[in-house]
Amino acid sequence: MTEGAGIRDGDLPDDLTAAEAGMWQAFRNGSVYDLSSGDTVVDDPHGGHPWGEERTVRARIVCWLLLDGPPALAGRVSSLKLVGVQVSGTLDLAGGTVEPYVEMRGCRFEHEVLLPEARFTTLRLVDCSVPRLEAARVHTEGDLHLPRCRFHNGVRITDAHIGTDLLLSQAVVYRDRSGRSIAGDGMNVGQDLQAEMLESHGELSLRGASIGVSLSLRGARLVNPYTRLALNAPQLTVGRTLYLTPAGVGSPLLSGRTPARGTRVQRFECRGGVRLDDGRFGDAVDLERARFVFTDEQELSMRRIQTPELRFLGERMERGRVVLSGARVVNLMDRADAWPGPGLLHMGGFGYENLVPRGPFPLERRLEWVAAATAEYNPEPYELLASVLRAGGEDEDAREVLLAKQRRRRETLPPAGKLWGYVQDWMVAYGYRPGRAAVWMAILWAAGSVAFGYADHPPIKGGEHPTWNPTLFALDLLLPVIDLGQVGFWQLSGVWQWVSAAMVLLGWILATTVAAGATRTLRRS
Repeated sequence: MTEGAGIRDGDLPDDLTAAEAGMWQAFRNGSVYDLSSGDTVVDDPHGGHPWGEERTVRARIVCWLLLDGPPALAGRVSSLKLVGVQVSGTLDLAGGTVEPYVEMRGCRFEHEVLLPEARFTTLRLVDCSVPRLEAARVHTEGDLHLPRCRFHNGVRITDAHIGTDLLLSQAVVYRDRSGRSIAGDGMNVGQDLQAEMLESHGELSLRGASIGVSLSLRGARLVNPYTRLALNAPQLTVGRTLYLTPAGVGSPLLSGRTPARGTRVQRFECRGGVRLDDGRFGDAVDLERARFVFTDEQELSMRRIQTPELRFLGERMERGRVVLSGARVVNLMDRADAWPGPGLLHMGGFGYENLVPRGPFPLERRLEWVAAATAEYNPEPYELLASVLRAGGEDEDAREVLLAKQRRRRETLPPAGKLWGYVQDWMVAYGYRPGRAAVWMAILWAAGSVAFGYADHPPIKGGEHPTWNPTLFALDLLLPVIDLGQVGFWQLSGVWQWVSAAMVLLGWILATTVAAGATRTLRRS
């Protein structure tokens, strides 16, 4: 029979094996073609049990069906639905347009699957064993599903266009020759990219990718001991939320949501650097209970990201760095024990508008957080924290932050500056505790009143002086600008001149501090 009119009429080609003939008929009928044996050990596509010719079809025949297959039977819609089938040879659909629905479950591919620049309506490979998937610039109108598949030499879907969802949940992907497990640079996913409990051995690369709704890596395990990065996703755009959070184990109903308390969960774990620089996230970046295991040179880099909410609620890192330089968030939701220690946190230019601590986060710990992010003195983190606290009505805490800023600055000054700083701190707390200045003025007034009661005080002009009052005289010295009619009428000599000069100087310092504190109080009112 020639490969022409007979095939267009639906006749079977002469050279098909029994397995291929059954697949041919199932394609025309739109039914599932199941060659599994019923033995779970034998049927495991990832196991070592051999599958014979009775379960094997040639890749050339599969391509023939998909690109130029026979017409459907009357009243049916042609589709390729295979279960437990082994595909021999290279499945090459590069550049082709596949109109039938394609779904393969529990299948084995002997060689790589080539789909670059191919067009599909929907393509589903579920729990299949695939040496490699090469699908750069592939285009699907609907979903591309690859759950529970194992790819032994990587997946390449760079610049792909997925109309709705890309599903990689529970897939296991090993690296290719370039060190990448999944190369998805520049791809566009219309709705969700779900890669929950994904196991990636190598670099997961999503540079410049765009996800229409959410990117879920719940419960995923990313491991890359070979190069610096396990997740390389700069300039990533996600319409809603990036989830690096736990996944519920054992219940499909938990997919796509945070597991309830008491559910057995698998955390997101990353053993290798993470790069999310310049990312844009419409709702949030969620790191709840995430675990990052880094070397000293690796980092969780979120430079210049923009998101309404950053949920920094992961497990505390022991090594590596967290970098938030230039990032902009509205709500920073965090936990005191989630942040790394001194030298491991960099927040230069990091901006946030609201602090939403999860659990106790006392001000002392918050100041340690700022100090950990500034190996060298930098006023910006302190001023931003004070501004956010003041905007939230926590004025006392804001003053404590600014006081901590002055104390940190003092450590950078020369010895004379440090000494003067300690005097200011001891006496008036750099002006941020005006009550202390008022107490000092009261002490000096009382001491001066007693001391000047013993001072020799001849009048400067005889007969033109008020009655001597050591209490008013001491107060007149301490209060700048205000004249109580005592200073200027009495002549002091010796040590009393130095005492009066010191009281005038201290009075200016303390009165200015009290006035500044009162001004801040009036402004808040």
